[in-house]
Amino acid sequence: MPRLALYALAVCVLTVVAAVVSFVQGQWIGIVWVLMAGLSSNMAWFYLRRAKAERQRQQQTAGA
Repeated sequence: MPRLALYALAVCVLTVVAAVVSFVQGQWIGIVWVLMAGLSSNMAWFYLRRAKAERQRQQQTAGA
């Protein structure tokens, strides 16, 4: 797994925890944490897909 994807996944988990804590305490700032969790989740998927495409490209060039 690419390092940037791992970092984005860690940020996603931390922001979800922060959102839960904020909502439990009754703070509306949790909405911002939810938005950040969505952004970091999308970043993690992007980096995973990019690494997968790069691996496939390398396999095709090595096999051809």
